[in-house]
Amino acid sequence: MTDPIASAVARSTSVAEVAIGRGVLAQTGAIYRRRFGPGDACIIADENTWTAAGEATEKALAAAGIVTRTHILPARPRPKPTVELATALRDVLEEDDAIPVAVGSGVINDLVKHAAFALGRDYLCVATAASMDGYTSAGAPLSERGFKKTIPCRPAKALIADLDIICAAPREMTGWGYGDLAGKVPAGGDWMIADALGIEPIDDIAWPMVQNGLQGWLAHPEKIAAADPAAIEGLFQGLTLVGLAMEAHGSSRPASGADHQIAHLWEMDDLTLGGERVSHGACVAVGCVTTLRLYDWLLATPRRFDPDKPTLTMAMKAIEIRARFGPGEIADRAIAETEAKHVEGSALRARLQLLNQVWPDLALRLRARLMPATTMARALNTAGAPSEAAHIGVSRDYLHQTILKARFLRSRYTLLDLLDETGLLLQAAEAGIPQQVET
Repeated sequence: MTDPIASAVARSTSVAEVAIGRGVLAQTGAIYRRRFGPGDACIIADENTWTAAGEATEKALAAAGIVTRTHILPARPRPKPTVELATALRDVLEEDDAIPVAVGSGVINDLVKHAAFALGRDYLCVATAASMDGYTSAGAPLSERGFKKTIPCRPAKALIADLDIICAAPREMTGWGYGDLAGKVPAGGDWMIADALGIEPIDDIAWPMVQNGLQGWLAHPEKIAAADPAAIEGLFQGLTLVGLAMEAHGSSRPASGADHQIAHLWEMDDLTLGGERVSHGACVAVGCVTTLRLYDWLLATPRRFDPDKPTLTMAMKAIEIRARFGPGEIADRAIAETEAKHVEGSALRARLQLLNQVWPDLALRLRARLMPATTMARALNTAGAPSEAAHIGVSRDYLHQTILKARFLRSRYTLLDLLDETGLLLQAAEAGIPQQVET
């Protein structure tokens, strides 16, 4: 382990061991016995991840005297990250007392994380790609009856990431991981805004775990595309630290802002391209560039915000939510999330007065911290990730509607809420849509 990861693991209440390196899959049996004892294991994978690392994991456990059974999901279509599928896996695990062993990346890990937590069991994760940041996070982003939310769960007690396997993963999956990590750039800006307005203070432990190394992890997208082992190792370490930061903070705030709100809407809509569901990392990559365009527009000129500008009451927002989402549970949940962060009247006026006081300094710090959207788009494309809505099959109108709806999805205060409260969201949404996109 690198020192930052070792320090984070030492602070963790759930993650006991992280092994990242070439050939570390051979240590699976020893790590399993050290962290879980000699009891039986149940390996859960899909057809692709079984081929990538499942058989080798089974052999390593057998060599250590661990009895295993397997449960392999179909690879096509890709398993969906739903509570319903996690519950089905819980039922599979409930057949005995076996320790779950998740062999896979984002979806497999999140499904097993939720299933294991429901049974009060720790689990081992064998990673197969540097495709997302959830391996060590204390939450499982899953859809329940169509509404995607992050459900609190314990992360893997031990994580094994063999770089020989990680580097051999499909290039597009590594691009997804780069996209997920890129989203931490605008997410950091969103947290800076919430902190400056006294809504959610920056955590002195979680913030540097993500933000201090972010520029370096994103610095060489061409090496990511070439599957350079050192670059992939840095990417995986960054994703691992982000997960540990979420666990340390107790929420996904260190990793998730408006970029994820945008992405989650597309995931809730079951966005597909070429017959396959568009991945989380691909959605986040596009959400990242979209959010940075909003920042570019807001920061392009000096601003003074009108504290007396008419804004929406909560009753008016509820009407808008039902109009945009339609009737049903998703609208009900969106209203509840929005109510949790909504202010109006004198409270909103005071917030906007504070915004005017802090904005000159905050704007300077945001410009220094953020990356221009055009720069980020080039980096994402170089790394093999999408950068524009058209790249994932999202039309201009669909993107526009997404920008306007995304603020309702979470109680977390982001740039979208600032734009809404200052009466600038409609103007900014137009600026967030590129006039021409290379497909």
